[in-house]
Amino acid sequence: MEQLIQHLINGITIGAFYALVALGYTMVYGVLKLINFAHGDLFMWGAYLGWTVLAGAGALLAKTGPALLAPTFVLAMVSVALIGVLIERVAYRPLRRASRLAPIISALGAAFVLESLARNIWGASYKVYPASILPTMEWRISGEVKIGLVQVAVLAGSLLLMGALYLFVQYTRVGAAMRAVSLDHDTSRLVGIDVDRIIAVVFLIGPALGAAGGVMVGLHYGSFDFTLGWMFGLKAFIAAILGGIGNIPGAV
Repeated sequence: MEQLIQHLINGITIGAFYALVALGYTMVYGVLKLINFAHGDLFMWGAYLGWTVLAGAGALLAKTGPALLAPTFVLAMVSVALIGVLIERVAYRPLRRASRLAPIISALGAAFVLESLARNIWGASYKVYPASILPTMEWRISGEVKIGLVQVAVLAGSLLLMGALYLFVQYTRVGAAMRAVSLDHDTSRLVGIDVDRIIAVVFLIGPALGAAGGVMVGLHYGSFDFTLGWMFGLKAFIAAILGGIGNIPGAV
């Protein structure tokens, strides 16, 4: 029984990564009816940018610690969000009225470009997150059942981001516009909604959540390489489909 509970805790922690990535897939599909195959690689870029911030801070300050977590997440999320908007503007928007096959090919091309750029910039070797970023602490819940500080941080961060997304979508004007656009683009335009702007917002939020998930993966596993986006992206895509792609609670 204790082993089952321990596996459940570990599974929920890992599932938090997949939930953040799956949200990006389902949000884009909800407003565009398009699978953003580049999303997994945006998640991977989040892990790389988080590592870059921590490694750079370690080189400059000769140490790393929990105080660096907030700026690491912010820089990674903002940077990847901007990359997501750029991809939407360059790879998807010009093909919005094209056949269904054209955006899929463009999405796959964007994914390959992101993966190749990451490999050329950071190399093919594994990158290791600084072990000192969070203290090695564990709490024994019962018997052999325990939970680590990194797991607590990952779960808390994931719940915070998912809760913030839910409140944003349900209780803000932009969120209401997102729900309207997901139902019908033409009717949304008729009532004065700027559809292009709402789609850009989706391509801001989705990649930002994916970037946060990438940093969390680096913190949890300690190391990663440029194939991270493909491995996690595929599993998160399956999770989004099983939950009903286009349905935000279902992705979680």
